[in-house]
Amino acid sequence: MLVMIGYQPGTLMTEIGPYSNYRLTVRLELANTPGIFAKVAALLAEEQANLGAVDLVSATKTRMVRDITFDVQSEEHGEKVIARLGELPDVTVLSASDRIFLLHLGGKIRVGGKFPISTRNVLSMVYTPGVGRVSRAIASDKSKAYTFTSKSNSVAVVSDGSAVLGLGNLGPEAALPVLEGKVMLFKELAGIDAWPICVNSQDPGEIVRIVQGIAPGFGGINLEDIGAPRCFEIEQKLKHTLDIPVMHDDQHGTAVVLLAALTNALRITGKQLDQVRIVVNGLGAAGTACCRILLAAGAAHLLGCDQEGIILYGEAEQLRACRTDLRSCLTREKPRGTLRDALKGADVFIGLSVGNLLAADDLDLMAPDRIVFALANPDPEVPPELGVSHAAIFATGRSDYPNQINNALAFPGIFRGALDVQASEINEAMKLAGAQAIAHVIPEGTLSEDYIIPSVFDKEVVPRVARAVAAAARATGVARRRAKSDDPAEFA
Repeated sequence: MLVMIGYQPGTLMTEIGPYSNYRLTVRLELANTPGIFAKVAALLAEEQANLGAVDLVSATKTRMVRDITFDVQSEEHGEKVIARLGELPDVTVLSASDRIFLLHLGGKIRVGGKFPISTRNVLSMVYTPGVGRVSRAIASDKSKAYTFTSKSNSVAVVSDGSAVLGLGNLGPEAALPVLEGKVMLFKELAGIDAWPICVNSQDPGEIVRIVQGIAPGFGGINLEDIGAPRCFEIEQKLKHTLDIPVMHDDQHGTAVVLLAALTNALRITGKQLDQVRIVVNGLGAAGTACCRILLAAGAAHLLGCDQEGIILYGEAEQLRACRTDLRSCLTREKPRGTLRDALKGADVFIGLSVGNLLAADDLDLMAPDRIVFALANPDPEVPPELGVSHAAIFATGRSDYPNQINNALAFPGIFRGALDVQASEINEAMKLAGAQAIAHVIPEGTLSEDYIIPSVFDKEVVPRVARAVAAAARATGVARRRAKSDDPAEFA
């Protein structure tokens, strides 16, 4: 009997993505005779399934049980290989497991206390009756919730499941494993306690009311995997009605990292942001946010394209004036040319659209020393082998090529800095400061065409971004705490 975690015969598991290996571990019962395992190995070779570990589980004179680990090309390929293994004489498939599903068994996160409740005395202090004194103190001064609860270091990661990764509208339950992963990154990279909140509604007004209702327990709100255009309305209303930071990471996290990468790419090519011609293709949530931050940083020559063609254009000052809501500047009914028209003489192409959109002759329309950021997933707008050969600097959203534009470089440090000073919002200045901090993690002498952005595992990223964001919050008057301190000196 085939038992596969997350798998049922005749059905396909949810697409995992282009960066993960499809690695299976299959438990086989084999006749304990010479040549049987060789048949298994030959079948795997024939299927181009890369054989990995082979472990002996048990053996008798007649039977042998082995765990065989191998990589396949896709879920469909994995099903085919398992079916063929089951057809071999003297071979029985006992079970099969996918390492990605195994990693998610029971969820990836849990709650833990800071100290054990080991005595009745401790219990009386952390819960009733002792906790009542703390509740009364907070009731008389709500700001003390930052001092005496987890609010000061907590972020709600909220999704309605309408735009889960690149997979579409899968619903809130399907968003939960993604949010758990995001929560792990918050904790691992920035020491922030985050909580996955999956909302069973895709009505913007209802989502806003739900988040408003839970906001007292959190120091910040990270909106995640919410489709456009509802994400714009939800973020805007929450920013206007809550006194804690709210950020839709799919928009602004991507934008911050993109600006950091472009800053370093321009340093290498010797070009200036206010001089280069930039084309942004794909004006959804991330695309419009990238346009906004580029304009805020000083870009003066920017064209925005979508399916209709060039629908964002105009003088730099005109675009900057409406950058808080670029949708008001989009002219979908009056496109001014095609994407190819926009590419003529352009220095920078930024793709946040669909894969395999551009060919070599499209890139050749651009200026010399061109910079190409092809960020569509799973397939970039420009095939990587073409981008590397036809651009001075090439970046993607993929981890298997240099220069990955990964929003995990931004959101942990941005929220860390905002929480450290109890900021009331995450504003434009804070995002710009975060982008510059990321860019300058890489020393001038080590910048190269293949190294314009640091790794998410670089320990310098989060502290530098947090300090820069906190300083910008203070400078713009949205910080309620002038300096970080761990001394809860003010008691009721």
